[in-house]
Amino acid sequence: MPKHLKPAPVAMLLVLVLTWIAYRPGLSGPFLFDDFANLPALGATGPVHDFPSFARYVTSGIADPTGRPVALVSFLIDAQDWPADPLPFKRTNILIHLFNGVLLFLLLRSLGTLGIARPGTSTRRTELAALFASAAWLVHPLFVSTTLYVVQREAMLPATFVLIGLLGWLHGREWIIREATRRGILLASGSIAACTALAVLSKANGILLPVFVLVIEFGLLAHRRPIAGRSDAYRWLIGVCLVISAMVFGALLYLGAHGILHGIGTQRPWSLGQRLLTEPRVIWDYLRLLWLPRPFSAGVFNDQFVPSTSLLRPLSTLPAFLGIGGLAAAGIWLRRRKPALSTAILFFLVGHLVESTTIPLELYFEHRNYLPALLLFWPLGLWLADVPSGTSRSVAFPDVARASMAIAAIAGLAWMTHANATVWGNGREQALLWAALNPASPRAQVNAAQAEMSSGHPEAAVARLTPLLRQKPSEIQLALNMLAARCAAGSLRDSDLVAARVALQTARDPGTLLVSWFGRAIDQARTAPCQGLDLPAIEGLAEAGAGNTIFSDGRRQDLAHIQGLIALERRDARRALEAFDRALMFDPRPGIALEQAAMLGSAGYPRAGLDHLFTFDTLPAPPHPGAGMPYIHAWVLDRQDYWANERTHLEHTLRTDLHDGEKNP
Repeated sequence: MPKHLKPAPVAMLLVLVLTWIAYRPGLSGPFLFDDFANLPALGATGPVHDFPSFARYVTSGIADPTGRPVALVSFLIDAQDWPADPLPFKRTNILIHLFNGVLLFLLLRSLGTLGIARPGTSTRRTELAALFASAAWLVHPLFVSTTLYVVQREAMLPATFVLIGLLGWLHGREWIIREATRRGILLASGSIAACTALAVLSKANGILLPVFVLVIEFGLLAHRRPIAGRSDAYRWLIGVCLVISAMVFGALLYLGAHGILHGIGTQRPWSLGQRLLTEPRVIWDYLRLLWLPRPFSAGVFNDQFVPSTSLLRPLSTLPAFLGIGGLAAAGIWLRRRKPALSTAILFFLVGHLVESTTIPLELYFEHRNYLPALLLFWPLGLWLADVPSGTSRSVAFPDVARASMAIAAIAGLAWMTHANATVWGNGREQALLWAALNPASPRAQVNAAQAEMSSGHPEAAVARLTPLLRQKPSEIQLALNMLAARCAAGSLRDSDLVAARVALQTARDPGTLLVSWFGRAIDQARTAPCQGLDLPAIEGLAEAGAGNTIFSDGRRQDLAHIQGLIALERRDARRALEAFDRALMFDPRPGIALEQAAMLGSAGYPRAGLDHLFTFDTLPAPPHPGAGMPYIHAWVLDRQDYWANERTHLEHTLRTDLHDGEKNP
């Protein structure tokens, strides 16, 4: 190798190439699930082509109080309108993953030099340890479901900014030690502040950056590279990190107390207490997948994960609960003896604070490990590189054997990632595999059934859905997709309609499923009728849903809207207007009123459309959004007179149509 080329950067470049090769088959995959709930914002108010459209788009997020605007901006790299091609989005995700791998290598190399290496330890060995750990993280198959799932860029970008923030803090810390105090404090504090803000604006768990600083400071650097007595400003900086950490813990404790005392609503099939009992089992399962990897895992389907109802149900709950406590205690106890292992353990546990504790999110998602697992393979890398990482002696082992194990491990992980990415590149194969891996998951079985229907095998879809629907009669997605499969197979039965009505009457909040399914069913009744699923049958299903006492006002609004669509299909303008007016009363917002008025006008009833707008004027204004991005979005729309302009345009169109209709009856 030429002298001007250093082995570690060249090896890192090879790792990046290997990672790209492993992920490349996934570029041909489709958009999935939450992609369709988030990415259409690119075209919701027209293409993003100027500052007003950019302002509307970037403030339109509803996830987290911040709306995740940094993540939204990043999607503009790949498209400025919707619908769009998934390939550029997936390619950008892979490039971000590669960039994060480089940042991780730089961070671990610095940590190895500053906090681990003893005097006389070869820099090459700490670089090899960093190289292995970052390579193992880059090519680990568990992160395929983060990297190739477009919307999970929101989980990747916080890792980017956390890594940049930690690197800036470390460099600033070193400048302080070398007595460049002012410059060091500016870099350290600026890195933490700016990167925490950018990370939070990508996803809420970015708030953990100051907590990660404390983990590394007190777990790794405080006793190997002390700084506490050298700078009052640095002590203030650590104090600010402590305050932010205390605020994070306090907020999580408040949410926990509130959720336990007042409940978390009817959307989840478990209580917050049950979630807290379940998450230790979830975290141990994450660790199992991280340390005993396999090519294919549950992917995005985890609704079959059984919640714990007590410390003994299931029996694994108590051991898992005690085990997490023991793991945290071990992380603290090993601080002097094995600082790298201690830091990796505590970093992993702290990384799960936001998404695996008291916020009532779904129980299990693989992408939640993307940030917490950053340091997880570093202790193994230090052992393989034969870098003493504490007060205890390293087990003697030949360098050739260690190198062989490292290469074999990276090659094995890359092979598994390539196999997984190949499945992600084929939507039908992916759906069938996930269904096989998650037999008790309604979402996985519905996804596979839809793939079977689209490929012309509705009988297979019926056979797939039948046993699970018997077990879970309240699963509305099973019941409605069973109707679609029966229609495609030409075998719809009265019992299928009865099962669908039961599901609609007893289901929990199904989100946007109702509007999308009923919309397709109404279109089918017009264009390619299914015997037994005509407009009266569809109307009966909508009425069954309207009788569901668990549904939120949002779902009741959806059902009234659906009843309006059915009335329009019957050419009954009066009943359509009544249904749309009723829907509007659940949530009187201008976007809903304009959409429904436009539907009435497009169907040939401009007077009804105008009447609907006048009804909207009589309703009380909805409460102004509280603090957060919804407030800013409402302010942007008001500032641009967006709804007023849209209304003026629609009213002009409706009045013109009405006038033309009166001239030419």
